[in-house]
Amino acid sequence: MIYLKNGYMIDPASGTKGYRDILIKEDKIVRIAPQGALETELFANDSGDCNAWTAAEDIVNIDLSGQYVAPGFVDVHVHFRDPGFTHKEDIHTGARAAARGGFTSVVLMANTRPAVDNPETLAYVLNKGKETDIHIHTCANVTKGLQGKELTDMETLSKLGAAGFTDDGIPITDEGVLRAALRQAAKCGKPVSLHEENPSLITNNGINEGSAAEHYGIGGSPREAEISMVERDLRIAVEQEADLSIQHISTKEAVELVRQAKKKNRRIYAEATPHHFTLTQDAVIGQGALAKVNPPLREEADRLAIIEGLRDGTIDMIATDHAPHSAEEKARPLTEAPSGMIGLETSFSLGMRELVNKGYLSMAELIEKMSHAPAKLYHLAAGYLAEGGPADLVVFDPNKMWTVKSFVSKAANSPFVGENLPGVISYTICSGRIVYRA
Repeated sequence: MIYLKNGYMIDPASGTKGYRDILIKEDKIVRIAPQGALETELFANDSGDCNAWTAAEDIVNIDLSGQYVAPGFVDVHVHFRDPGFTHKEDIHTGARAAARGGFTSVVLMANTRPAVDNPETLAYVLNKGKETDIHIHTCANVTKGLQGKELTDMETLSKLGAAGFTDDGIPITDEGVLRAALRQAAKCGKPVSLHEENPSLITNNGINEGSAAEHYGIGGSPREAEISMVERDLRIAVEQEADLSIQHISTKEAVELVRQAKKKNRRIYAEATPHHFTLTQDAVIGQGALAKVNPPLREEADRLAIIEGLRDGTIDMIATDHAPHSAEEKARPLTEAPSGMIGLETSFSLGMRELVNKGYLSMAELIEKMSHAPAKLYHLAAGYLAEGGPADLVVFDPNKMWTVKSFVSKAANSPFVGENLPGVISYTICSGRIVYRA
């Protein structure tokens, strides 16, 4: 048993905020009580002896004074590169990085090699995920081989455990294929998540067509590449009865399109990454390939629009798009280096610094967007704290600072190395076991 006492609990599902003591037995939360209420109940009766129901139990007693306790974070957009690219990351190292960042559940993207477009690869990922300390879920592909032409057997893949469907990394350019995919996903009760960049408009992806592209004297990715795809896909989604998520939104225009579409269809969702609400294309000028991502970092007005979208609920969730690459790959010339940065270990702290400490979101709102909201979209038993509920929790100290020096991930492709960030993850508890401690 684990007894967490004197922690300030935030549960976005119930709206609970206040000091609570929490008792965990096996993989469940068995008691949540006001601060101090469990002390006598657990450890002593009138004779000063241990209560009978706890006498035979080994209790790990943790005093959380000054710290917060919340549902374990949920990231529904990560790349663990397994199978096929395990020199960058694998399911085990990715899971450890997630635990260090306070995440107890993640949903993997399916652009692996082989792709997750068949039962065998899906089984491989899920079975390997069961060997880790956290909950590993995975999407399957929308189309076979990520070719955008023929739908996968979505019904079978759903029954075998696919959490949702995406061709992330590659947009679905065929309108008919997308319509068919949304209809099939609706029958399965699973969301479809879309990467929104029209490749026909892009010269060099990962770099905004603006001051960053001009600095390097190259083409880039214009904002219209995202806007046009988002506009089309939201139009289609409004006509459907499927859950659709716009991934890693990057432009102010796309934020507004989502805002208006949500008024017509409540089954439309959007996610934002920490790097898109923290950085602009100036980071690419300063750090080159370390800040090269798809879609690219854009302008200050876009960054502020994303923050406003998070603030007013247009953007439902924060997802890292954790995208590991080797140092050798990122050292290539800018136009040849792959896009992406890791994010699991810095996500919460960036959310604190950029959103909470600057007054855009409350701590409870940040936790909602990092736990309950993504879990709800993907129908995961996660993102809440309740008696009888899963013992998946994160404990953090918002008043402590830490310096980004090294990572648990295999990769280190982050532009935040060397920065001092607020918010230290003290414990990550998954299925009733401490899987990370500072």
